[in-house]
Amino acid sequence: MSRQEAAAQYAAALKQGRKTYHDCVLRGRYPYPQVLDEIISETMVAGQMDMGVVEIPIDQIKGTKSAGRRTAFAADFMPLLDADTEFGGKWMDLCQAHLGDEGIRDPIRCFEYLGRFYVQEGNKRVSVLKSYGAPVIPGYVTRMVPVWSEDPEILAYYDFMESYPKTRLYRVRFSRAGSFQKLQKALGYEPDHVWTDDERRRFTAGYTYFQEPFRKLGGGELPITTADAMLVWLKVYAFDELLTLPGPELNRSIRAVWADVKALTEPIEVKTEAPEPKDSGFLGRLFKGKPAHLNVAFVSDQMPEHSDWARAHDLGRQYLEAVMGDRVTTQVFNGVRPGDEAETAMEEAIENGAQLIFAVTPPLIGACRKTAAQHPDVRILNCSVSMPYAGVQTYYSRIYEGKFIAGAIAGAMSRDGRIGYVASSPIFGVPASINAFSQGAQLTNPDARILLRWSCVEENAMEDLARQGVALISNRDIPTPDRIREPWGLCRVEGGKFRSLASPYWHWGNVYTNLVRGVLNGGWDALGPRGNQAVNYWWGMSSRAIDILLGDDLPDGIRHLAEILRRGIIDGSIQPFPQATTEEILHMDRLNGCVEGCIPGYEELLPMARSIVRLQGVYRESIPPEKEDPIL
Repeated sequence: MSRQEAAAQYAAALKQGRKTYHDCVLRGRYPYPQVLDEIISETMVAGQMDMGVVEIPIDQIKGTKSAGRRTAFAADFMPLLDADTEFGGKWMDLCQAHLGDEGIRDPIRCFEYLGRFYVQEGNKRVSVLKSYGAPVIPGYVTRMVPVWSEDPEILAYYDFMESYPKTRLYRVRFSRAGSFQKLQKALGYEPDHVWTDDERRRFTAGYTYFQEPFRKLGGGELPITTADAMLVWLKVYAFDELLTLPGPELNRSIRAVWADVKALTEPIEVKTEAPEPKDSGFLGRLFKGKPAHLNVAFVSDQMPEHSDWARAHDLGRQYLEAVMGDRVTTQVFNGVRPGDEAETAMEEAIENGAQLIFAVTPPLIGACRKTAAQHPDVRILNCSVSMPYAGVQTYYSRIYEGKFIAGAIAGAMSRDGRIGYVASSPIFGVPASINAFSQGAQLTNPDARILLRWSCVEENAMEDLARQGVALISNRDIPTPDRIREPWGLCRVEGGKFRSLASPYWHWGNVYTNLVRGVLNGGWDALGPRGNQAVNYWWGMSSRAIDILLGDDLPDGIRHLAEILRRGIIDGSIQPFPQATTEEILHMDRLNGCVEGCIPGYEELLPMARSIVRLQGVYRESIPPEKEDPIL
């Protein structure tokens, strides 16, 4: 390279530096590189680690170690001093060396803190290489380990420190803990797999290819990392596709999951009330684009004759047909395995005209996501809670409201205050049900104690409680009001046998009818626009999504009490958790003081219970994913 060419390169870099400086000033941002010594103090650092020579991603170099010469550079490390200064001359010398026979070979020296790099020696080398768009630069790195805390950024960084020895890549950075294990699964690796050089190069190539369209779509303005977005993409597409897709097709595939990418930056919107049914008539539907008829598909991984859960949803479908008449056509796909088989069923439903698909179990979420990405005009809902996807909405019921009433009945009927409770699995909503039951019991019996057992841990939990002399036990709820099979719900132990007294139940027919009627009367926006926020319908008694069935053996006074509580919950005058937000109730993971027992750990669960806890467990983010499970 000639001196004239080096001068031209400096002139271009200087122009860019001064533009960056002025843009920062106009936006109220600091116009120079950040200074690590001014950012952190000794109390923020737990220690230092010598990382040796590392290939540093240039876009992660954010500043300098100390304040010296910082005003020579703009925030993007482009120069600010005139070309005829000593600084400008040395910059051009390095520029000539970069494109000469030797190149710039000496590693820089820098410190790293929370994945960001601060240069101690080699600022001009960084500036020159940045001006040419170099992706990485070698450097001797000293890691500044932050003091541990529960701050999400610190938790994510500690997760990164644990994963770094496996990848040796600073590019693989996530904004939330637990994501690296999901990446390992998405790439087909075991959790503790150490990447080979070829795997590292292969991933870097795919990552770089993905990064450009991600940023062009506005990803650089989102408070997430490229790796966060890539993991969302990998939940729908395979990594091998990333290496083979032509650019335009890659762009389309990223746009297909863009709503889910942006949903990472927004909390899940929980809708607790069904919309008011308002029929605007034929002309209203005509002029407002409301469908006059809906083709609705129901997909289940179980058969109604073998599963009470599947049967409950199939009865809900039949109820929908009976109420809506010729305004709906339904398709049924039962017993399809999660994965390819479920995807095929959904594709068949769409080919047959399905506009709305209900997948009635959480394990179908993976197939829902893939189908939604391929068919953005079809609405797909999965029966689950707290799924962070904008492309697939979810629905469930606030069964804890019925549990509160059952607890009040138990407290009123208990002679010694000892009441048994057999919980299903530690999934979202179950701790709330336990606590609501206990609060109902203490409402009518302040001395009540709840003896907690888990059916996901011991198969004969109810019988064991009965052998201990517990006279009242809350067991599984009845899935539908037409099936009275003991022991369901709150039971009284009589002569070694169980007699059901009361039980909450789901009414999926009302859920499906409300959702479908909302679309027919209010258009697709009645389900919420498919935007950048995940939506979860979590309806309760006021929406007739659940109710409580009272047994014939209840005394009249207690029956009257239960009816008062029921009416109060429906009209909102009675709330089991008056001081808690909806989010706090849904994600409740602690138990009331009168509950004797605890939430079991994953390793304590029976094998058959583990898959649902992986999908919906209150501590699911801490469970390493397995190959057979969808990535959440």
